[in-house]
Amino acid sequence: MADGAWLETVVLPIAGALIAGGLIGFEREWRGRAAGFRTHILVSLASCLLMLAAMTQADWAFRALPNENIVTDPTRMAHGVLTGIGFLCAGVIFRTGFSIHGLTTAASLWITSAIGLLFGAGLFALGAAGTVITGLILVALRLVNARLPDRTLTDVEVRWRRDAPSPEAEVEAALRAVDPRPAPDRFELIDDGAVVRRSWRVHAEGEAALKALAARLSALPSVCGYALDPRDD
Repeated sequence: MADGAWLETVVLPIAGALIAGGLIGFEREWRGRAAGFRTHILVSLASCLLMLAAMTQADWAFRALPNENIVTDPTRMAHGVLTGIGFLCAGVIFRTGFSIHGLTTAASLWITSAIGLLFGAGLFALGAAGTVITGLILVALRLVNARLPDRTLTDVEVRWRRDAPSPEAEVEAALRAVDPRPAPDRFELIDDGAVVRRSWRVHAEGEAALKALAARLSALPSVCGYALDPRDD
């Protein structure tokens, strides 16, 4: 393979995939997410290398099996990679109480894999555009969101003993002080039916509102436990 062809078909795709994965992964690393800088680089690089192998399949497959009639289809590799990356994405999605976290990181891994495939296929402009757009979504839109009124979607879980007077009315009054329309979520009996566990979803305006809610819940004598779980992907 000539030096120019090697540069265009191998070096540039790998370099583009490394840069794209690094840029997207840096934002996730900065945010302290489970999948960060190295993970995104490896995902992008692996996707790129597999697509490069698929794009050159006609060369190495015919050399290995010169007398066989082989049909190559690089799109099958792309389908396989994007399907397989779903298992990795599932590993960064976790549940805390009734909240689900990690969806944005899973989506960033998925699109990083797609960008790596684009570079591996030689679609440099499309891969670069995907990297820039992804960066804008992860960084710029977060900056825009930071300037909006701080309203954090929070899961509120409250527990009280079943044989004690129900504090549900007082709890809902405390919730309405934070959000005029708290959304009821779950009602459960736990500990062999001895404890009632009730949950709501509220939009809280900042940490101060959550601290005030925690203080009001702590003051209710029938409440034996509570949890406030702000959502942040």
